[in-house]
Amino acid sequence: MTERTTLTRFTPLPRPNTPEGDPRRCGVEIEFTGLTESETARLLARELGGKARCTDETDWEITGSKLGRIEIYLDTALRKSGSRTVRIAGMELGREVIPVEIVTEPLDLAGLEALDALRGPMRQEGAQGSSAHVFYGFGLHLNIQIASEDAAGITRPLLAYALIEDWMRRALPIDDSRKVLPFTAPYPTRLVADLARLGPDATPDRVQGTYLDHLQSRNFGLDMLPIFAWRDPQTVERALGPDHGTGARPAFHFRLPDCRIDDPGWSFADEWNRWLLVERIAEDTVLLQRLAGEWLDSHGPITLNRQNWARRCGALLEDSGLELPQCP
Repeated sequence: MTERTTLTRFTPLPRPNTPEGDPRRCGVEIEFTGLTESETARLLARELGGKARCTDETDWEITGSKLGRIEIYLDTALRKSGSRTVRIAGMELGREVIPVEIVTEPLDLAGLEALDALRGPMRQEGAQGSSAHVFYGFGLHLNIQIASEDAAGITRPLLAYALIEDWMRRALPIDDSRKVLPFTAPYPTRLVADLARLGPDATPDRVQGTYLDHLQSRNFGLDMLPIFAWRDPQTVERALGPDHGTGARPAFHFRLPDCRIDDPGWSFADEWNRWLLVERIAEDTVLLQRLAGEWLDSHGPITLNRQNWARRCGALLEDSGLELPQCP
């Protein structure tokens, strides 16, 4: 495929600013292999400026770059092992399947474009993504700052995602490696049913309680636990236990997209557009209510076939006149 030679424009979200008038920002997590942590850190410092330094054996950071502070490390729980010997040995043995991860600070749209411009240099240096191996279930995670703390900012985007998730997985499929690994599971039918019954105006407190009743894991296409841990840490701790390890922040943790860093026809903006559609639906209360009603009419207590709703949802979205993202 032909390399995109210009920076891809990231379309602003429907509600681009916080209530204080500041631009909403998005942190990015990029999982890949083919480069070591040190090679990645030096490449990023070369392209973005700043200083790269090793902070803890295999962990690196860049400070003073045009994107601020950037962390680079192997994405494994072994990083936090108390035994240095076990930690180092385990990470070295697991390098074939453990991704290197880049984690940025929250970025504005210009920062996202600058980050997207790294795809070419990383690919040229040998970075590989999800499709390079059957066990490379690597993702591109977006941490999108909420627009507000009310139903419009929390309930409606969550409901919109829950209602279109089956369509999104069918129309914009993720790599087979990620379908079989337990990191991006679809929401269970009963959760979606409860959210649809609550509706778009349900308070974040009610939505949070419903979500925690059904899910105690972060391994879903949209992980809401960081938001709930930020707004109500005590309740989340009671539900998940004191060692749940969820990073509290007012941001949707959108885990569904693949990382296709070795595909020259792919862009981070392709995955941004998935989330952009979620928020556009969230802003259209009539469409959101219609999707919820149709979903409830189409489902019993157990979902045996998600494809029927995926097709029906796609037809409803096409009828809405929204611009739908295309599979990269």
